[in-house]
This record gives sequence, structure tokens and C-alpha cells, in this order.
Amino acid sequence: MDLHLRGKRVMITGASKGIGAAAAEAFAEEGCDLLLAARSGDQLKALADRLRSAHQIDAATSVVDLRKAEDVARLAKEAADIDILVNNAGDIPGGSIDKIDEATWRHAWELKVFGYINLTRMIYAQMKARGGVIVNDIGAAGEKFDANYICGSAGNAALMAFTRALGGKSLADNIRVVGINPGPVGTDRHVTLLKTRAMHQFGDENRYKEFQKGLPLGRPAHAREIGDLMAFLASDRSGYTSGVIYTVDGGISAGWG
Repeated sequence: MDLHLRGKRVMITGASKGIGAAAAEAFAEEGCDLLLAARSGDQLKALADRLRSAHQIDAATSVVDLRKAEDVARLAKEAADIDILVNNAGDIPGGSIDKIDEATWRHAWELKVFGYINLTRMIYAQMKARGGVIVNDIGAAGEKFDANYICGSAGNAALMAFTRALGGKSLADNIRVVGINPGPVGTDRHVTLLKTRAMHQFGDENRYKEFQKGLPLGRPAHAREIGDLMAFLASDRSGYTSGVIYTVDGGISAGWG
């Protein structure tokens, strides 16, 4: 299926690894030009160089910390002509309410919750002149609440509401806003969260694989399965889609296990 994305300009935050890097690969295969943003300059450069060589597209990079207002403003200026924004940056830690103090909670939300909101505010204003698509990578913990990931569950639920509220009216501005709620995805971050949980529950982080045994198909999702959905939702093949969130968790939130 041709997604009609060739020549589109796509910015992806948190693009240096995991779902962000997989999304970059998916959009590059469709012929999109990329602006990849993250805090890790070396990883971004390596990814951009590889994608330029493999797919003959343009791939620029921007080293930013979306917790900083000046970095958000600079990135929005660099992205003045993009057609698609993928909000993906986030590092909310695992832990129950007695493990996550106020400073940790605020630090986490400054990136994933307010980072998404602040960047979207600026990009949305720029897109109004020509239209565009905003894809928010959120997370299934926002609908299937987890007391051992309480900071993430609460933050994701807020971003789900933000996505639905904005996307419910955005077609009036020729902008579509959609969200994706991945369940477990086989990224470095997934392993880190499970190791934290294993340490709290068993006192041994190396037992984290015990939490994967009961997953659908016996595995977490592949990052590319999320990236491919991002590309489809951002395309005109999904042109009547806005204000909704797609859950990709193998059926966990629908009652698996």
C-alpha cells in the first residue's frame, strides 16, 4: 500500500532509540524527510546517517531537552515547515506512590506531559496555515492503570484526554491529532521498567523476564509494529481519523490473562 507520504516532512522527538527510531525508519522507507530530535547527539547522528544512505531522504538532527522552554522554542522554529509531528520523548520511571517523590514526579512530567503539550501548542499554531498531523505516542498504562507505574499511568491518562480534546476539533484547522497507546514494547526502556519492578518485588532485577512470560504471543510488541502504525495514521489513507487513540497491546487492556 502506498501511503502517499513521499516528500512529507516529519519531526520525531525521542528519536534516538526505541519506538522513535523505529518510527524514523518507517517514515524514511515511505520517502519522508526527517527532523530527528533527542538529547543524545551521537545516536541521532548515527541514525540519520544510516537512514539518509539507505533511503535517499534528507534527515536532519536537533539535540534538545524538551524540559527546557528555550529548547522547545528552538525546536519549533527548526520545525516551521513540517507536515507531521510525532511526540515520543519520555522517561517516566516505574514505582508505586511511596517510591515516587514530588521532585521525581515533576521531573518526569516536565518531559512527557508538558513536553508534549508545549511542543504541540507551538507546532499546532504553525500548522494552521497549511494543515498537518500530530501523532502522540502515549501508553496503555493510561487506560489500564498500574499502581506500580502510577506516575506513568496518571501522565498517560492526561495525554489521552489532551489528544482527544484537541483532536476532536482540530479538523476545523485541517489538522489531525491522534494517539497510540502501546502496551509492552521490547525496548531498552521496557527492560529498565521491568528491572525496577523486579527489584521492588523480588529484590533481584535479573528476574525481570518472569514478567514477560504471560504476555500475548509470549513477547512484547516490536517497536516497528508501533512505528508502522504511526506512519499509517499520519498518512491520507487515515485522513478521517482524529481525536482517537489506538491501543496496541496484544489484547491486554481488553482482558488478556
